[in-house]
Amino acid sequence: MAFQARLFGFEYICRLKQNMATFLFDKIIFGPVKSRRLGISLGINLLPTDSKVCSFDCVYCECGRNPKKYTKKVTLPARSEVKEKLEAMLIKMVAGKQLPDVITFAGNGEPTLHPEFAGIINDTIELCKKYTPKARVAVLSNATMLHKKPVFDALLKIDDNIQKLDSAFEETIKLMDCPNDSFDLNRVVQQLAAFRGKVIIQTMFVRGTVEEQRIDNTTDREIEAWIQLLQIINPSQVMIYTIDRDTPVNTLEKISLNELNSIAKRIRTLGFTVQVSG
Repeated sequence: MAFQARLFGFEYICRLKQNMATFLFDKIIFGPVKSRRLGISLGINLLPTDSKVCSFDCVYCECGRNPKKYTKKVTLPARSEVKEKLEAMLIKMVAGKQLPDVITFAGNGEPTLHPEFAGIINDTIELCKKYTPKARVAVLSNATMLHKKPVFDALLKIDDNIQKLDSAFEETIKLMDCPNDSFDLNRVVQQLAAFRGKVIIQTMFVRGTVEEQRIDNTTDREIEAWIQLLQIINPSQVMIYTIDRDTPVNTLEKISLNELNSIAKRIRTLGFTVQVSG
């Protein structure tokens, strides 16, 4: 049985892949793939395989923008289906002696939107212990569902709790990440700090124009304010990166590796562990 998604106060309906500038993951379990940040990663997509469902609509998202026209009701994979398909893949990988470094929740949108996210995390940890005990469990999230206690508690159980923080200014986040619902940056920062260091902050650096508005989160003003939030959150690690694939907005600029390393140097002096992906 699949779940029908009811998000942001209305029933999500999905569209087909047409008119998407980038791509969608067409399976629940995908990969393994070589991740810039995580190593050999086996992916889990808890969203539909034919549509993006996300609480953000980031201008740089490799899955494209959120649907504006809808043709059918969205269904999310059931917890039992995710467990079954993950176990089948792990058995296959064990037989082939090609185990993943990490099992990563990512896919076509925000994984923590799934109503059985916490239970699926429990299942995944159980399967990892059985088949691939050295593999980490990672979640790539945009931090919009941290107010839900089951989500927050589930994220405390995993190895790599990777949460997005693209700017210290709400106006920049609204331009870059385009939240679909009300967004309170101060509340998000408090929730990130509540992990007490058991969190990794990921930040996408980019500049360009979107609908004639300038975006640039690499300025001194942006970096200084962002560093102040890092000091409040005190993450175990900071991941900084820039665009690497096609984006739905073609007026964005990839930030150079030299610039990223310069930003990393500033926060390493404060004692943070930093990973740079150019």
